[in-house]
Amino acid sequence: MMFERVLSFLRDLPAGAARANADDPRVAASALLYHVMSADGVRQDVEWERFKAVLAQTYSISGEELDALAAAGERADNEAIDLYAFTSVLKRHLDAEARKAFVGLMWEIVYADGELHELEDNTVWRVAELIGVERRDRVEARQKAAAQAPGARGTPSDE
Repeated sequence: MMFERVLSFLRDLPAGAARANADDPRVAASALLYHVMSADGVRQDVEWERFKAVLAQTYSISGEELDALAAAGERADNEAIDLYAFTSVLKRHLDAEARKAFVGLMWEIVYADGELHELEDNTVWRVAELIGVERRDRVEARQKAAAQAPGARGTPSDE
């Protein structure tokens, strides 16, 4: 697939040039979603499946293209120094409604395992701040995701 060849090409570039793929909003989004999934130090299968389902639904992709985007997000997150590289891309490419929707996607992944860990909560808060999503919208998106998660547990920091 063309997307896989592009990712392969970017992987083989020298370290400085490889950062160009973080400018792809899909890779930036994947990296942030991967980051929130891994924030509590435990990547559960249910979270990984939700992560891939969110990417598949959001970008209408499947199979090798989906696997490549998930892997690119994981790799980008592992190589990142901070979240700004990704959030600045999303802020440039997404309008206000899309940024709110993205925060909602992050909450879906957080609640995939039914638990809210304080590191996950903090990650969503930081990303929301960096992409310009208001506290009220962040809380509303969290409440919606929690309501849809069976037996959700955990106390968010902003209540």
